Parts: sequence; C-alpha cells; structure tokens
Amino acid sequence: MFSGKRPSNLGVKDGKLAPCPGTPNCVSSQSTKSQEKIAPLPMTSIAQLRKVIEGMELTKIIKETDNYLYAEFKSKLMGFVDDVEFYLDSNAKVIHVRSASRLGKSDLGANRKRVEEIRAKL
Repeated sequence: MFSGKRPSNLGVKDGKLAPCPGTPNCVSSQSTKSQEKIAPLPMTSIAQLRKVIEGMELTKIIKETDNYLYAEFKSKLMGFVDDVEFYLDSNAKVIHVRSASRLGKSDLGANRKRVEEIRAKL
C-alpha cells in the first residue's frame, strides 16, 4: 500500500490551511498560484460537510471541530492517501479547502475532481 506518513503541518494557523507543497497534486482555495487555486466551498455546517464525506468511498474522518474537518481519502487501486482539510471561515462566509496527495507528483487531477464532487453534493 502507498499510504505514506500523515503530514505534521496540517490544521488551521492564523486562519490559513497549510500551503500546497509545490507539486501538481494539491489544490487549495487559499493558494494564489493558478495551478493550485480552487474556489472555496459554499458556507455550510461542518456537520453537513461530514455527512457528504462519510457518504463517499474509502474515507476516514481524522479530526473535527466546530470550524475544521480533516479527512483521509484512499484510492481504490493502489491505496494512495490524500489529505483533505476544510476550514469554515465565518468572516468570509465560505469553507476553505485543501486537498493534497501524500506521495508522488501528479494525481491526474484527482484532488481537484474530488473537491468539485464535494461541492456538487453540498
């Protein structure tokens, strides 16, 4: 399996999720780089977001607070793990999102596709 090691830099610091590592297998609504940039999710509750994520295959919720949710998504074929974080920014009235592969360089657009799937389900 290609699960890799859970990153130690996750979480919200000063209203920001961790930056993308600079490889093309990460998207973030807080990034300024065009290849990483993705629109934040519409404002909803973390509980509603959790329901959507729990309804998706091969997911595991790792941490949840009133304004933060961290989940691991595993790929079917090889068991690659992606770390996906959501930060409810009540001032901006959005949910910021960061989705990054733990291993490798390219994800063939999997992280972007997943975030858009979650957006569609919300």
